[in-house]
Amino acid sequence: MADFDTIIIGAGPGGYVAAIRAAQLGQKVACVEGRETLGGTCLNVGCIPSKAMLHATHMLHETHENFEKMGLIGASPKVDWAKMQAYKDDVVTGNTKGIEFLFKKNKVTSLKGWATIPAPGQVKVGDDLHTAKNIVIATGSEASSLPGVTVDEETIVTSTGALTLAKPPKTMVVIGAGVIGLEMGSVYARLGTEVTVVEYLDAITPGMDAEVAKTFQRILTKQGLKFVLGAAVQSVTKTKKGATVTYKLKKNDAEATLDADIVLVATGRKPYTTGLGLEALGVEMGPRGTIKTDAHWQTNIPGLFAIGDAIAGPMLAHKAEDEGMAVAEVLSGKHGHVNYGVIPGVIYTTPEVANVGQTEEQLKAEGRAYKVGKFPFMGNARAKAVFQAEGFVKLIADAATDRILGCHIIGPAAGDLIHEVCVAMEFGASAQDLALTCHAHPTWSEAVREAALACGDGAIHA
Repeated sequence: MADFDTIIIGAGPGGYVAAIRAAQLGQKVACVEGRETLGGTCLNVGCIPSKAMLHATHMLHETHENFEKMGLIGASPKVDWAKMQAYKDDVVTGNTKGIEFLFKKNKVTSLKGWATIPAPGQVKVGDDLHTAKNIVIATGSEASSLPGVTVDEETIVTSTGALTLAKPPKTMVVIGAGVIGLEMGSVYARLGTEVTVVEYLDAITPGMDAEVAKTFQRILTKQGLKFVLGAAVQSVTKTKKGATVTYKLKKNDAEATLDADIVLVATGRKPYTTGLGLEALGVEMGPRGTIKTDAHWQTNIPGLFAIGDAIAGPMLAHKAEDEGMAVAEVLSGKHGHVNYGVIPGVIYTTPEVANVGQTEEQLKAEGRAYKVGKFPFMGNARAKAVFQAEGFVKLIADAATDRILGCHIIGPAAGDLIHEVCVAMEFGASAQDLALTCHAHPTWSEAVREAALACGDGAIHA
């Protein structure tokens, strides 16, 4: 008899969700985690602490920029960096302890230590060997750097080091204009740091709707961020005062340098599978270090499964959670399902940016006929009332059937607004279906309805 029905390796969003769901479905489950606390990168040094910092600095921005406009008069607050860090840490602790509670509630056995898989059906944690009918790899990802760039998490940092700096720097260079770089760059810009973002491509946020990306860059520039696009970083060298970034402009091969107190390397992430013993097991790997799986998240080794950042697809916590629930269903004899066409993406700056489904650029490349309904937040009464009228909602629908194909939002609460479109797409709704659904007034969500109306006879308030 095996010790467990299923052992999950990794207690991040994919792993802990898989463990809880499998336990709820009647399995005897263990979850292995090498960190002292549960929650993985997301809860400990990623999504959650960064959102705390984004919220704190947005509140600071509001006091400086908008309080007086609303008749709130008083001395501008000063930043107590130690207290802000303590607030962030409290948020993390509350969430990680919450998972501990959920494990106990659902009778999930928590195994502390780093796991190896010596043979199919076996997981070794420290000196202890455990057996299971099925093993799920949910080990997540780690920050990737550039060739020749040495990260010390003090001067040259990843997102992990950027969350625990000794103090807000006077100057910062962010390498990479993706989600992590722009969120952390936004945090420090609000704290008074001079932030310069260096990006290899000619536009920020690769893969995003081009119109949204252009608007987003314009707004961030107004907020004080500087951008150097089309620049290939050659090296990052530590100096007495900080670091020097050397880059070449792709358009003319001209070389230039930037000096900064802190350099944030935000050039993406890569699967973390170190030490599992996958090569010895003969596990088939995919591109860029991913583990290859079939439609049921099983590797080429029977009984060995993988989910989340360790496999192909967007490295998003909610994608990992969906896969965690789905693989637990599969291992319990049910039908697990993930609709990869309806996975939203969000950037938690102010304004927020969110998307789901296809972009205009993708549909043009496919040669698919489509129509666009667009509505500016300037026409939304609630957005104007809270000084967040920049941005817009863009809804894309099939030209013939009116079925919603995608949505792209830049504006207030975009990360929440996107989900009514996700639900609509999950049920195959048309733009008209959304347009005919009553939305409360005054809410930001009315902008989504107006964009749907714009796919038909026209928006009311634009």
